[in-house]
Amino acid sequence: MIVHCNFEELTALKAGARQVLDGYAPEHGAIAAPPAERERVAALVPRLGGDFSVTTLAEQRSLLHAVAIVVEMLRVEMESMVATNHPAHEVAVSAYFDFAHAFSVRARLYEIGLEMEALVELVTGGPVTDELARDFAFPD
Repeated sequence: MIVHCNFEELTALKAGARQVLDGYAPEHGAIAAPPAERERVAALVPRLGGDFSVTTLAEQRSLLHAVAIVVEMLRVEMESMVATNHPAHEVAVSAYFDFAHAFSVRARLYEIGLEMEALVELVTGGPVTDELARDFAFPD
Protein backbone atom coordinates (compact mmCIF):
# COMPACT_ATOMS: atom_id res chain seq x y z
CA MET A 1 0.00 0.00 0.00
CA ILE A 2 1.26 3.44 -0.87
CA VAL A 3 0.61 6.49 1.30
CA HIS A 4 0.64 9.49 -1.02
CA CYS A 5 1.86 12.74 0.54
CA ASN A 6 2.14 16.16 -1.02
CA PHE A 7 4.93 18.65 -0.39
CA GLU A 8 2.98 20.62 2.24
CA GLU A 9 2.10 17.47 4.17
CA LEU A 10 5.69 16.26 4.19
CA THR A 11 6.95 19.70 5.21
CA ALA A 12 4.48 19.86 8.11
CA LEU A 13 5.34 16.34 9.27
CA LYS A 14 9.07 17.11 9.13
CA ALA A 15 8.61 20.33 11.13
CA GLY A 16 6.49 18.57 13.75
CA ALA A 17 8.89 15.64 13.94
CA ARG A 18 11.76 18.05 14.45
CA GLN A 19 9.89 19.65 17.35
CA VAL A 20 9.24 16.25 18.94
CA LEU A 21 12.86 15.15 18.51
CA ASP A 22 14.24 18.43 19.83
CA GLY A 23 12.21 18.03 23.02
CA TYR A 24 10.09 21.09 22.26
CA ALA A 25 7.22 21.81 24.67
CA PRO A 26 4.87 24.32 22.99
CA GLU A 27 3.04 25.44 26.11
CA HIS A 28 4.50 26.92 29.26
CA GLY A 29 4.73 24.11 31.80
CA ALA A 30 4.25 21.36 29.20
CA ILE A 31 6.63 18.44 29.08
CA ALA A 32 8.43 17.10 26.02
CA ALA A 33 7.51 13.79 24.43
CA PRO A 34 8.79 10.72 26.31
CA PRO A 35 11.86 8.92 24.90
CA ALA A 36 9.80 6.02 23.51
CA GLU A 37 7.66 8.43 21.49
CA ARG A 38 10.72 10.29 20.25
CA GLU A 39 12.14 6.95 19.06
CA ARG A 40 8.97 6.24 17.07
CA VAL A 41 9.13 9.68 15.49
CA ALA A 42 12.85 9.28 14.75
CA ALA A 43 12.00 6.09 12.82
CA LEU A 44 9.42 8.04 10.81
CA VAL A 45 11.74 10.88 9.72
CA PRO A 46 13.71 8.96 7.02
CA ARG A 47 10.41 8.10 5.31
CA LEU A 48 9.36 11.74 4.93
CA GLY A 49 11.04 12.26 1.59
CA GLY A 50 7.96 11.45 -0.47
CA ASP A 51 5.21 8.86 -0.75
CA PHE A 52 5.91 5.85 1.39
CA SER A 53 5.14 2.18 1.11
CA VAL A 54 3.37 0.27 3.87
CA THR A 55 3.78 -3.49 3.51
CA THR A 56 2.32 -4.87 6.75
CA LEU A 57 -0.41 -3.92 9.18
CA ALA A 58 2.16 -3.80 11.99
CA GLU A 59 4.14 -1.26 9.98
CA GLN A 60 0.96 0.76 9.36
CA ARG A 61 0.18 0.77 13.07
CA SER A 62 3.69 1.93 13.92
CA LEU A 63 3.55 4.69 11.31
CA LEU A 64 0.10 5.76 12.49
CA HIS A 65 1.34 6.01 16.07
CA ALA A 66 4.36 8.09 15.04
CA VAL A 67 2.28 10.41 12.87
CA ALA A 68 -0.28 10.76 15.68
CA ILE A 69 2.50 11.92 18.02
CA VAL A 70 3.51 14.57 15.49
CA VAL A 71 -0.12 15.62 14.91
CA GLU A 72 -0.66 16.04 18.64
CA MET A 73 2.46 18.20 18.90
CA LEU A 74 1.25 20.34 16.01
CA ARG A 75 -2.25 20.60 17.51
CA VAL A 76 -0.89 21.89 20.80
CA GLU A 77 1.41 24.27 18.91
CA MET A 78 -1.54 25.57 16.89
CA GLU A 79 -3.64 26.13 19.99
CA SER A 80 -0.76 27.89 21.68
CA MET A 81 -0.21 30.21 18.67
CA VAL A 82 -3.93 31.04 18.47
CA ALA A 83 -4.10 31.72 22.22
CA THR A 84 -1.00 33.92 22.35
CA ASN A 85 -1.69 35.77 19.09
CA HIS A 86 -4.76 36.73 17.12
CA PRO A 87 -6.35 33.72 15.30
CA ALA A 88 -5.67 35.48 12.00
CA HIS A 89 -2.04 36.25 12.87
CA GLU A 90 0.43 34.77 10.42
CA VAL A 91 2.01 32.39 12.96
CA ALA A 92 -1.41 31.10 14.07
CA VAL A 93 -2.52 30.53 10.48
CA SER A 94 0.76 28.81 9.63
CA ALA A 95 0.44 26.58 12.70
CA TYR A 96 -3.12 25.68 11.66
CA PHE A 97 -1.99 24.64 8.18
CA ASP A 98 0.88 22.55 9.57
CA PHE A 99 -1.57 20.79 11.87
CA ALA A 100 -4.17 20.30 9.13
CA HIS A 101 -1.68 18.87 6.64
CA ALA A 102 -0.30 16.39 9.17
CA PHE A 103 -3.83 15.54 10.35
CA SER A 104 -4.82 14.66 6.81
CA VAL A 105 -1.91 12.20 6.52
CA ARG A 106 -2.94 10.64 9.82
CA ALA A 107 -6.50 10.24 8.52
CA ARG A 108 -5.27 8.51 5.35
CA LEU A 109 -3.00 6.20 7.35
CA TYR A 110 -5.94 5.29 9.60
CA GLU A 111 -8.16 4.51 6.59
CA ILE A 112 -5.43 2.40 5.00
CA GLY A 113 -5.18 0.47 8.27
CA LEU A 114 -8.91 -0.27 8.22
CA GLU A 115 -8.62 -1.51 4.64
CA MET A 116 -5.61 -3.66 5.50
CA GLU A 117 -7.41 -5.18 8.50
CA ALA A 118 -10.46 -5.95 6.38
CA LEU A 119 -8.34 -7.64 3.72
CA VAL A 120 -6.49 -9.76 6.28
CA GLU A 121 -9.80 -10.83 7.83
CA LEU A 122 -11.28 -11.59 4.41
CA VAL A 123 -8.32 -13.67 3.26
CA THR A 124 -7.71 -15.53 6.52
CA GLY A 125 -11.32 -15.85 7.66
CA GLY A 126 -10.47 -14.69 11.16
CA PRO A 127 -9.49 -11.70 13.21
CA VAL A 128 -6.13 -10.01 12.84
CA THR A 129 -3.56 -11.36 15.27
CA ASP A 130 -0.22 -9.80 16.11
CA GLU A 131 1.43 -12.49 14.00
CA LEU A 132 -0.78 -11.77 10.99
CA ALA A 133 -0.27 -8.04 11.41
CA ARG A 134 3.48 -8.62 11.29
CA ASP A 135 3.64 -11.30 8.58
CA PHE A 136 0.77 -10.69 6.14
CA ALA A 137 2.37 -8.61 3.37
CA PHE A 138 0.65 -6.15 1.07
CA PRO A 139 2.31 -5.42 -2.27
CA ASP A 140 2.53 -1.89 -3.62
